[in-house]
Amino acid sequence: MWLLLLLAALLALFCTLDVWYFVRAAAVVIRAWLQPPVRDVTGEQVMTGRVAPRDIDMCHMNNARYLRECDFARFSLYIRNGVFKALRALKASMVVGATTIRYRRPLYIGEPYELRSRVVTWDDKAFFLEQRFVSSKDELVCAVMYCKQTVLRSSPDSIMQYLCKRKVERPEFPEDLQHWINFISTSSQHLRAESGLMEKDK
Repeated sequence: MWLLLLLAALLALFCTLDVWYFVRAAAVVIRAWLQPPVRDVTGEQVMTGRVAPRDIDMCHMNNARYLRECDFARFSLYIRNGVFKALRALKASMVVGATTIRYRRPLYIGEPYELRSRVVTWDDKAFFLEQRFVSSKDELVCAVMYCKQTVLRSSPDSIMQYLCKRKVERPEFPEDLQHWINFISTSSQHLRAESGLMEKDK
């Protein structure tokens, strides 16, 4: 009877939650804690992976799986470079404000790859990251993602000052990233105008 109840509970859990996401996230976090810290907040960090059968559609990596892997890579990045620690100390949090991904060549089932993540720069409200999927077979960049990570109840400058114990000058915005930020800003203005928020702000 107890075994049947346990199996029923597990079935209900797997039917209502994406259990493997949380298991994988916990594994990534534990592994990052056990690895040495990275003192350079803007330094590139690498996670390795291999396209598994659960990742594919039509024998290549499903588009949504790229974004999921980027989530896990950011968890590792922020643990090792201290950003999560700074967020806790400052009683702040972060949310994804925007992402865009460019697919260049599919990653096929069984293909090994590196996911290279780095903080490119930041503004008054958000960090901007680049994450690249690089095939381990031929070093080709198969996909590139930009991510805007908005800081709530604090600021990127405060986080950097907490980590570095001094004011840190922001790196320059690369041209392609600046174009993407301009697109986000224009889209936001259009949506605010559609919903009447711009009139209320006047």
